[in-house]
Amino acid sequence: MTLRANYMALAAPAMDILMAQEGYLREQFSGSNTLSLTVWELVKLRISQLNQCAFCIDMHSKEAMAQGESVERILGLNAWRDMPWYSEIETTALALAEHVSSGKAVDDHTYQRARDVLGEQGLVDLTIAINAINSWNRIVKMFKPEVGSYKS
Repeated sequence: MTLRANYMALAAPAMDILMAQEGYLREQFSGSNTLSLTVWELVKLRISQLNQCAFCIDMHSKEAMAQGESVERILGLNAWRDMPWYSEIETTALALAEHVSSGKAVDDHTYQRARDVLGEQGLVDLTIAINAINSWNRIVKMFKPEVGSYKS
């Protein structure tokens, strides 16, 4: 097995930028009346599932459970549209996460629906969060930190 580059050390200033973005998002979701840290973890986990990022699936499952998320909802996330366990805010966030992650343009109806449920600040913050986890997934899939090594 070939050892991969230590991206955290080799690109420390760039990683600091990504970590600062995570800090911004944590602050926003901690203080939001609409989006919460739980919704953020569900979005990160769902996008990581779509991107098949094993390390991030492990990490965000652990983080979600540490925040009190149920195993039932974590396991049901792959079929969230057919599960009764997710709120309107959660389903809106998950739908938008999947849509934006697909790379398809966001039509006016989809945008307006998300804005109506999440508000403008929530929509902006969620879009940044979607971009962030897609970026992390791609970095992690390239450099492959050991799955299971994340401790919450």
